[in-house]
Amino acid sequence: MDQLNFNSDNFKENKGRTRNRFFLIIGFIVIGYIVFNTALLDRKFEIKNETAEQGNEFDAVWFKRFANLLFFNQNQAEEIDTDYIMPEKEPNRLDILILGIRGEYDDKDAEAGALLTDTMMVFSHDQLTKRSSLISIPRDLYVKTGSTKNKINAAYEYGLYRKEGTDYVKKLVSQITGVYIDNVIVADFSSFEKLIDQLGGIDITLAKPFKEEGQWGYAFELPVGENHLNGQDALYYVRSRYSTSDFDRAFRQQQVLFAIKDKLTKLKIISDPIKTLSVINTLNQNIKTDINIWDVKEVIDLGKEVDTSPAMFKKQVLSTDNLLYQTTGPNNAYILLPQGDNFGQIKQLFQEIIK
Repeated sequence: MDQLNFNSDNFKENKGRTRNRFFLIIGFIVIGYIVFNTALLDRKFEIKNETAEQGNEFDAVWFKRFANLLFFNQNQAEEIDTDYIMPEKEPNRLDILILGIRGEYDDKDAEAGALLTDTMMVFSHDQLTKRSSLISIPRDLYVKTGSTKNKINAAYEYGLYRKEGTDYVKKLVSQITGVYIDNVIVADFSSFEKLIDQLGGIDITLAKPFKEEGQWGYAFELPVGENHLNGQDALYYVRSRYSTSDFDRAFRQQQVLFAIKDKLTKLKIISDPIKTLSVINTLNQNIKTDINIWDVKEVIDLGKEVDTSPAMFKKQVLSTDNLLYQTTGPNNAYILLPQGDNFGQIKQLFQEIIK
């Protein structure tokens, strides 16, 4: 009788084939066992309602379950949420996300949260029609952040936690607005104050007096008409929230942003280079952005190109007066949700506002 050579290539090959067949057979036995037992459970239910149609339904269910098992439950993968689809970049449209955070050294507000974005605005500009818009998104808008939901003012901080920088919040805002966010600007309130002081203050016009008594340790007031604000006054004006709503505060933030824009576009690069460089240095050191702020001419040219007349520039604040409604979330927290419980109307607004 010939002896087996356990080291021969033929033996190893046969052994491998035998092992593969063994595991293949075991695999089919396990799958068959699961399918058979699951089918029996369904059949016990179907016996109570025996009809030809139910028999066909059982066959369809059995076949689908068997297919799912064979293909590792691919059909049970999480469905795509159409509310959070990433839009395509539009070549002739520029969309910039503007975020204002409280900052790590904020000691003026007992409820300070360093990386929460109390200011969130999207600036849009059509480079062909030259129409522009500025839309404020309230901090209490309730959105998906990862596998859970949270207020949108936590999205920037969540992106940093995931080590995605500003990419995460840019992607999220792109998804819920339906417009591709090209760039982002993140400024904390200390840099905001410093920038305004370096610009020599800003000028705003009030149709009615403004007063905030409970937030700053004294009654902060501005009269009707023209007001020249230094950095601290401007900061108090845009952050005051005890005497007014967050929606009112968003309108004030837009007003101050326009005033800053006017001052920036009036910078005299040639005749006053020292002031210009100091402003650029403040922007570079204290404001995070993926815009090349050292290309001063490009930034200023864009500012000059933007026509702020009512016919060419639209301003909007998402609020309960238009596309949102208020309710309560986990732990009875105040949250805002989109009308119709989807972002369809909001996306339509962002598309049509600069047409």
